[in-house]
Amino acid sequence: MAYTLVIAEKPNAAKMIAHALADGKVNTAKNRGVAYYRISRGGKELVVAPAVGHLFVLQEKNRTAKWSYPVFSVCWVPSHTKKGNLWSRKYFENLQSLAKKADSFISATDFDIEGSSIAFNILRFICKVEDGKRMRFSTLTKGDIVEAYENASKHLDFPQIEAGLTRAQVDWYFGINMSRALTLALEHAGGYYVLSTGRVQGPTLRILEEREREIEAFKSTPFWQIELKGKIEDRSVTAMHEKDKFWKKLEADNVMKKCKGKDGVVASVEKKEQKQYPPFPFDLTTLQRESYRHFGYSPTQTLSIAQSLYEHAVISYPRTSSQKLPAKIGYKIILNKLWKQKPYSKLCEQLLARKVLKPNEGKKTDSAHPAIYPTGHLIKMNNYQRKLYDLIVRRFLAVFAEPAIRELMKVVIDVNGENFIAHGVKTLKANWMEFYGPYAKFKEQLLPEVKNGEPVKTKKFTMFDKETEPPNRYSMASILKKMEELGLGT
Repeated sequence: MAYTLVIAEKPNAAKMIAHALADGKVNTAKNRGVAYYRISRGGKELVVAPAVGHLFVLQEKNRTAKWSYPVFSVCWVPSHTKKGNLWSRKYFENLQSLAKKADSFISATDFDIEGSSIAFNILRFICKVEDGKRMRFSTLTKGDIVEAYENASKHLDFPQIEAGLTRAQVDWYFGINMSRALTLALEHAGGYYVLSTGRVQGPTLRILEEREREIEAFKSTPFWQIELKGKIEDRSVTAMHEKDKFWKKLEADNVMKKCKGKDGVVASVEKKEQKQYPPFPFDLTTLQRESYRHFGYSPTQTLSIAQSLYEHAVISYPRTSSQKLPAKIGYKIILNKLWKQKPYSKLCEQLLARKVLKPNEGKKTDSAHPAIYPTGHLIKMNNYQRKLYDLIVRRFLAVFAEPAIRELMKVVIDVNGENFIAHGVKTLKANWMEFYGPYAKFKEQLLPEVKNGEPVKTKKFTMFDKETEPPNRYSMASILKKMEELGLGT
């Protein structure tokens, strides 16, 4: 009996999709060690089967033992025919076997250019068809999967497919040809190393190299700073000379002589309140940066953990560039689910009590997916998953909260005609910072309450002898930010 073959991108996604769509029992079968699922929905028989990422890769058409350069003739080949990818063969053969009895096909891979091209290659090379239906979803929750199935488009998402195939080909042309050019050039010079570069790898390496040259070429310049430590009645105060950096030591020495043994007076006090708005919802790059900052996770590690949470329906699709949270995701539904999780109960209660829920969104959009958000679904997690999940949940809650109110204070102390300035900042209302919890790291610099004209008893003047420092090397977080600014990679 013919059935509809539903193609998922990964094994766990196939399992989640099958259980979400089944009207009744999910029958698990195995072929060559690969699990697939037979289900019934609305009287129709469906078979849900997984790929395991890319089952096809690009290869030079007319390969020879010796490298040629340049190369522009390529073709798609099964990935298991390439060294190191033999493990993907069983997924290839399972889909090949199941496709023979299928009379229709649905692409249920991740809804992005990569997922779309993965499904298209499977359909045209294994299933021998050029089109099929397309499910579009951002989470693997039952509700989203059912909606995606019921509203599947009649045709594949060809704009994304073309974008994916084109990017793969451009990456191959650039990477292979430039890498061969570099390696062959080295060979002609008497070297014997294989050098690689790519559309993203090469420019990123250039950025790192330019920074290294800046550091090597940097020549430090000496400067001096003067600090005042004193008391206003019984309250300690520390202030720096208003000039900040003295580039001539003689000038700094003169200030020290002028102030030595002199007390001061509060010349002015300025206070102003400032709103600090909540952060934007997470896109992938921002999540990777925050994850590195708080946990030390590399970008690759963060993506791997986020992908595992997505595949268990715990968060939405992580490979997104969006900072938008559309209302259709159901803010209150998610908050009610998170409310049942003890660490977030009180925070969710505060948000659910509000008449209007409006997230503080950024400008970045993604036509395929919203920003990253928790679904409210909970599973047993390892320590890595739990940390990243907590960061994502608290970020989601924080974007709905009120701006924090902080007070900025500036005190000017006059010592014999020389001004020293003390800056203070304190949080009056934490608001969203309370929701973001340990990830809202803002420095509090408390100053004593003082008034104009109050005398300042000086205890000590210190002159610091310093030098300018070279720019820092890029960290994993800062290079990601730089790449994003330049539109380099995804």
